[in-house]
Amino acid sequence: MQFSFLSFFTQIAILLVALAAVHRPLGACLARVADDGGPHLRAERWLYRLARIGPDSSQTWKAYARSVVALSVAGVLLLYVAQRIQPLLSGGQFDGVDPWVAMNTAISFVTNTNWQAYTPETTVGFVIQMAFLTVQNFVSAAVGIAVAYAVVRGFVRKGSTSLGNFWVDVTRLAFRVLLPLAAIAATVLIVAGIVQNFWPTTVTNQLTGVSQTIPGGPVASQEAIKILGTNGGGYFNANSAHPFENPNAFTNLFEVFLILLVPSALPYTFGRMVGDQKQGYTILTVMGALWALSTGAMAWALAAWPSLGEGLEQRFGPAATGIFTTATTLTSTGAVDAAHDSLPPLAGGMAMANVMLGEIAPGGVGSGLYGILVLAVVAVFLGGLMVGRTPEYLGKKVQARHMTLAALYLLVTPVIVLVLTGAAVLIPAAVAQAPAQGPHQFSELLYAFTSAANNNGSAFAGITTSDPLLSTLLGVAMWLGRVLPMILVLALAGCFAAQDPIPLSKGTLVTYGPLFAGLLGTVVILLTALNYFPAFALGPIAEGTFR
Repeated sequence: MQFSFLSFFTQIAILLVALAAVHRPLGACLARVADDGGPHLRAERWLYRLARIGPDSSQTWKAYARSVVALSVAGVLLLYVAQRIQPLLSGGQFDGVDPWVAMNTAISFVTNTNWQAYTPETTVGFVIQMAFLTVQNFVSAAVGIAVAYAVVRGFVRKGSTSLGNFWVDVTRLAFRVLLPLAAIAATVLIVAGIVQNFWPTTVTNQLTGVSQTIPGGPVASQEAIKILGTNGGGYFNANSAHPFENPNAFTNLFEVFLILLVPSALPYTFGRMVGDQKQGYTILTVMGALWALSTGAMAWALAAWPSLGEGLEQRFGPAATGIFTTATTLTSTGAVDAAHDSLPPLAGGMAMANVMLGEIAPGGVGSGLYGILVLAVVAVFLGGLMVGRTPEYLGKKVQARHMTLAALYLLVTPVIVLVLTGAAVLIPAAVAQAPAQGPHQFSELLYAFTSAANNNGSAFAGITTSDPLLSTLLGVAMWLGRVLPMILVLALAGCFAAQDPIPLSKGTLVTYGPLFAGLLGTVVILLTALNYFPAFALGPIAEGTFR
């Protein structure tokens, strides 16, 4: 199927207009939720009493981080146990999930990765899907935004030890933002043709007389938060390539809109919270430029090798596939409307590079914003070195301890990816799970660990990850790739919050406008290349060269 640039630019234009229309109101809404000191909603008060939480107390960065870890550990244990006792929960209709797969799945959904080492429609029933997996989609998305709130407060607060209250942030985000948005999105998806029921459908083929049962279920409601919260776990194994999850061209583009909705609005929230909207627009500009470059490169890769795209979505065409693939890999979504394993080599490599970029363009809900703010601190430090002045960002002096935490944040995920990929390559049992040959075999393993550690969840589908070895290794990558960066970025926010602001002077580096945006974008690309290029050259580049 030939690539249509007319279709590509038309869809991009529609998408940008829609995102621009909601950017300011949604960003302002998120800022109000972050700063709202008003009364708690009745449902929120009920939840606070049930959990014995003091909603009017504040937390240091250490207490905030402990709360993040505690909620995550509790979520993993609850979801694991629920999968194992599924025969009781489903009335015997479904077996208990394999313990290794259950462990992998529990970590996956709690960390916003939604890696699926199982076939959803045949492995888990309605109770697990709705009462556990979908709930974790809301919680993990709220946790990401809550951590972003805490980081921004670190820049705003003066001589303070407090970053807010984690439990209040998560609860308000779930009740006041994610639930209403998901309800609206689910309604639109149902009207557009996505399945929402509680029974299987029997279809009889009149030509052969053979009947088959196609599983139904509450697909639209899970699809909405799966996409909106940049989670990505599909109700069906084929994910958004399944016609029940993504039936037409409208739903395909609408899902891309939902993927980018919250992450692209958060820079406005950032500008509103720091009291300088130019800062937010600068961050948004960098995110948008990286997204445009990646989307254009993906379009070129698909157009240059049309005969190699046998896994592209034939209903929508390669233009729609390229837009969807770029959006889902530049965020932490990981949903797919085509088989990434069947993309042309450099298109598949572009999808992998997007994840390696740290998913900051615009990134996952919350994680994209706090990830690029860490990079902004690094950019300020480099700018300070070039002009011979102590670096400052948003009135806070960047010191040695700040750079240590920023460096650890930026290195921890690449180290997880490269160490675990290297270990897997040396283990024959792990290599055997990637059946391809040559560079593509290495690409499958590298993509898997890159996706897991960056909490994306997409994969080159040729690899099998349900065996105990890879389930465990990927579970470790997902957990460490989520928890360690959050702890480090909260520690960084705590250091900044304790500082008093420094008055601006003539020598202060301006951290908004084209110059700083160019510096920040360059830092992002250079750090990604330095971390991953050698491994990337052994996989997608080698495959594309020899193909």
